[in-house]
Amino acid sequence: MDLRGKTALVTGSTSGIGLGIAHALARAGADVVLTGFGDALAAVEAVAAHGTQVWHLPADLSDPAQIEALFEQVQQQVGRLDILVNNAGIQHVAPVERFAPEAWDRIIALNLSAVFHCTRLALPGMRAAGWGRIVNIASVHGLVGSVGKAAYVAAKHGVIGLTKVVGLETADSPVTCNALCPGWVLTPLVQQQIDARAADGQTVTEAQQALLAEKQPSGAFVTPEHLGELVLFLCSEAGSQVRGAAWNVDGGWLAQ
Repeated sequence: MDLRGKTALVTGSTSGIGLGIAHALARAGADVVLTGFGDALAAVEAVAAHGTQVWHLPADLSDPAQIEALFEQVQQQVGRLDILVNNAGIQHVAPVERFAPEAWDRIIALNLSAVFHCTRLALPGMRAAGWGRIVNIASVHGLVGSVGKAAYVAAKHGVIGLTKVVGLETADSPVTCNALCPGWVLTPLVQQQIDARAADGQTVTEAQQALLAEKQPSGAFVTPEHLGELVLFLCSEAGSQVRGAAWNVDGGWLAQ
């Protein structure tokens, strides 16, 4: 896979899944724009070690005005955007009747609306350039529900619906749009759930095994590296006719 001469924007990319995908893209030769609230300097240094150009452009993606400012910065500082990976997301767990409205609004804003805004701003340049790849990191929760995750599940279902529409609207062009739907990945969001179980008397290892046993028959976490390799496939010519897909990467979760 040779992505030299391409530039990618990966949202939520200073840690976890986004950082893993950024590493994969940079290894393949792409220049990478990172954005996220983690350790930006460490992320930039780590990704730049692959020998490509790397930028970190901060933005609160729950704010459409900041998203527009981000894309203006990309245009001014980088000059092009060939690959967009919409990964940024947050989580809040509570029953619907106790779900804080402000938590709902922020999750929908970041996990769903930001995907729309980034996509609408990226598409014109991709169409003009005659090539583009949009990969949305949805979730297995975009295909099934789980208790306590009303906003997250609603947002991720919305991301898959948006992916299908953009996939159709770009079907006659060299631009593609697809979604990856991972099961449990050991990200900070999932670690919070493991820590909550461990606080109830389990060891961390027992909490991890219990979490996996409930949903993921493989008994193993999906890794950011798995997802990074799939992003590279979708960027390849072999992936050029994968359009509007929701590709579950879930250790057998949905096969049950």
